[in-house]
Amino acid sequence: MNFFKTSLLLAAMTAVFMAFGFLIGGQGGMLIALLVAAGMNFFSYWNADRMVLAMHNAREVDARSAPEYYAIVARLAANAGLPMPRVYVVDNPQPNAFATGRNPDNAAVAATTGLLASLTPDEIAGVMAHELAHVQNRDTLTMTITATIAGAISMLANFGLFFGAVRSDENRGPLGGIGVLLGAILAPIAAMLVQMAISRTREYAADRRGAEISGQPLALASALRKIAGMAERVPNMTAEQNPATAHLFIINPLSGEGRDNLFSTHPDTGNRIRALMEMAGGSGRQDRSEPPRPTGAGPWGQRGSDFGGRPGKRGPWG
Repeated sequence: MNFFKTSLLLAAMTAVFMAFGFLIGGQGGMLIALLVAAGMNFFSYWNADRMVLAMHNAREVDARSAPEYYAIVARLAANAGLPMPRVYVVDNPQPNAFATGRNPDNAAVAATTGLLASLTPDEIAGVMAHELAHVQNRDTLTMTITATIAGAISMLANFGLFFGAVRSDENRGPLGGIGVLLGAILAPIAAMLVQMAISRTREYAADRRGAEISGQPLALASALRKIAGMAERVPNMTAEQNPATAHLFIINPLSGEGRDNLFSTHPDTGNRIRALMEMAGGSGRQDRSEPPRPTGAGPWGQRGSDFGGRPGKRGPWG
């Protein structure tokens, strides 16, 4: 099923490329767009995760540079029966997190400094369990390729406006300048709708599986409530500059989003919280696992280091 979804996604994105190429340059433009899309799909499969991490200036950490955070991810990966993913920190005040990678053996999870500073250990565990659920469900390939190609389609739309403006009418597509304008408007919308088509049900599934991995559905519900509230007040300028990656995050990082409407990349947060609370009530117990066990000095590991491993600062838990 995951292979089918990925194939359907790539086919849909390729169709958007070809349709826009046809509007710009007719059959020749459609052929060029097909070749470009094929090359991009191949490139994205192998490199999209690195591109997304680079877009958000993520830096890799380990057990020495971020012991508390790394220990949480390690424990959760063991709970889920997953290989240990690469662990990243994004220097951003907005609390949020995402996962990327083409498969569990090449996965990476990333949390913002805002998330690590503002959530409790149990809540952070719930969030990272959600991201590991995406890894285990093999959503990350689909999510990451979607982000890369949707961003490329937006750039192609801007290029199309310029390209259409300088070309003569006889060299344009069948609708001439109107076709170029329509393509520039409709292509990004079509790409966004492809993102939406697969995104929402996947978030609910990741919430449920993440709650199972962490054993604490109410901690994840609390984290979602906090992140959604702060995301409305704290802008994520990097995400605003790369809106095609918004669906990767556990909560939409873009300003003014959060409602369950046609153009929202995520389900309504209230609906997600209610589902988790029902899950906790149905299990008969609220929290079924202990929080990560501390090591070293201080309540959550060594003092004198924040989550990015910069010495000389006290981390938010110590």
